[in-house]
Amino acid sequence: MNSASLTLELPGDFDFLRTVYSHGWCSLRPFSVDKEHRALNRILTLADQSLVHCSISDQRNSQLEIKTTSPGRLTAAQRSDVVGQIASCLRLTEDFSAFYREIRRTPDYRWIAKIKAGRMLRSPTVFEDIVKMICTTNCSWALTEIMINNLVGQLGSAFDGVNYSFPSPDALAGTTDRFLRKNIKAGYRSPFLLEFAERVAGGKLDVECWRSSELPTVELFTALRSIKGVGVYSAGNILKLLGRYDYLGLDSWSRGRYYELHHRGRTVSDRTIERRYREFGIWRGLFFWLEMTKYWYEHEFPF
Repeated sequence: MNSASLTLELPGDFDFLRTVYSHGWCSLRPFSVDKEHRALNRILTLADQSLVHCSISDQRNSQLEIKTTSPGRLTAAQRSDVVGQIASCLRLTEDFSAFYREIRRTPDYRWIAKIKAGRMLRSPTVFEDIVKMICTTNCSWALTEIMINNLVGQLGSAFDGVNYSFPSPDALAGTTDRFLRKNIKAGYRSPFLLEFAERVAGGKLDVECWRSSELPTVELFTALRSIKGVGVYSAGNILKLLGRYDYLGLDSWSRGRYYELHHRGRTVSDRTIERRYREFGIWRGLFFWLEMTKYWYEHEFPF
């Protein structure tokens, strides 16, 4: 195995661990967190289909260090691919200045700017984000972890005896409903995952273009909802990973948190929740999510 060290310059409003722990993706393979070394680990699949193990850490000098391990020495193109994928996962090139201006005019939310929160970790591909989001619906987080562990371990490409890549659309499309139910434990999601992978692998659906799409958010929301297994909750949260925060993405957990924070546990309608965040316009989904998870930021490693 060959090792190399790459660096990434950081924007001034970025905090590494706040981004890593912005939601649960960091605990879903092929991501993992090395708490001892304060590093985010990831197996990347490069454009040439080669695999690279990356360990990303904050050097506290406005740079990230990416330590890579690969079967062969990385070419210049491969190094550029690694840096580009990690920058995309950590949302380093996105402009959050309008979001922070909105924060500054709202005293109750100025804590967000102080801790440099706001960026949400995402996968290298939209395909992976959608598969994972489908696997969060109508189940416990423990079951989500089981499904993703099974997908990666049984359908991903092996980097070594322990680490695997996220499965490609072709790999997932090459399975059956029965396999997904029995081996992946995907239950009712199985036909949805299979159909989605088949559409992507067959070139009938291009989801990767959505990160740079100029379509209005409502049209992207409609496109997401056309994928079987992607409901209102899933679509709203996938949009956040596309840089669109117009939807709250309500589920039972976030509703419960809202009830506790604002109504002493009393149930209110979704319309009431949505009305509270309407003033934040296109950023309302991000304001909502950060407020619901504010208690996470009291800990270096919240989970």
